[in-house]
Amino acid sequence: MKNTQVLLARRPAGVPRENDFRVVEDDVRALASGEFLVENLYLSLDAGFRNWMNEESGDDVLPAMPLDRPVMGLTLGRVCQSRHPDYAEGALLMARLAWEEYSISDGSDFIVRLESDGRYPLHYHLGVLGDTGMSAYFGLHDIGRPQPGETVLVSAAGGAVGSIAGQIARIHGARAVGLVGSAEKCARLCRDLGYDEAIDRSAPDVAERIAAACPEGVHVYFDSVGGPLLEQVLVHIAEGAGIPFGGAAPAYNAPVPLPGPSNLFALVLKSARLEGFMTHRNVDRYPEARSALSGWLDDGRLRSVEYIHEGVAQAGVGFCHLFEGRNFGKSVVRVRDDDASPARR
Repeated sequence: MKNTQVLLARRPAGVPRENDFRVVEDDVRALASGEFLVENLYLSLDAGFRNWMNEESGDDVLPAMPLDRPVMGLTLGRVCQSRHPDYAEGALLMARLAWEEYSISDGSDFIVRLESDGRYPLHYHLGVLGDTGMSAYFGLHDIGRPQPGETVLVSAAGGAVGSIAGQIARIHGARAVGLVGSAEKCARLCRDLGYDEAIDRSAPDVAERIAAACPEGVHVYFDSVGGPLLEQVLVHIAEGAGIPFGGAAPAYNAPVPLPGPSNLFALVLKSARLEGFMTHRNVDRYPEARSALSGWLDDGRLRSVEYIHEGVAQAGVGFCHLFEGRNFGKSVVRVRDDDASPARR
């Protein structure tokens, strides 16, 4: 079988560009004992993986991505061949593999087994029922803990996690206010996702707009941005505020470390809590989160919005769109329709 792959052709200098990636075709090699072949059906595009495209970025979470190798990312696929006793052909998996049609694993990668009863599109397991939805769930459930009548402010509210976080805040009876990058996204946030208010973070008077939208202060700030925006929000936090901190997107592209907020003493003055988190460290609680999220989908209180690209060769293009602000909701690459895959004919 032939395997279309998207390689990391060079280290991005700042914001990723399409020519940072290269599309190639290679043969799928024979499996060794203890390996299995995954036919990837969907790829998840996540801004956080930009961090590990830098040469010096290896850490205790993930290694730096090597050049001229398929780009690492979350995928959803089926086992189509197996020489591993624990992974039978036909098994549905969400895994940290790569931007390619077929991936070979020995089971040591981050892998979550999935069961699909056909109630939802499969790609939901990369979005609202996957790490995206679970990030919103764990950040609010464990750290933010919004109460009825409180105000939840969400940075990057038009993105994958933010689009879910505001809806969960509303489900808990809180007001949802979103920060996005354009007036068009402000309109979509309120019209399509039920946010109470939306603020264009590029507006010169963003601080005044935050104050007007959050007259009793920000009780929960779900942050995926950090930096100067966090500094502005800290001015408006309420007593006992909770700040789930799940990302720092501008820092991924910065050639030098960005300055941190200069007013962290606001956390002391307001007895507030800022806490970082990574969703995959709660893998044992995935069933809990998925049960809650699917229940909200079923009763219509939660909506999934996707930005879908067709074909694995579009993965690099779609990834660049994330940083250009062209996406709204969860960005996904459809590698192939499930029923049309060679392994299922």
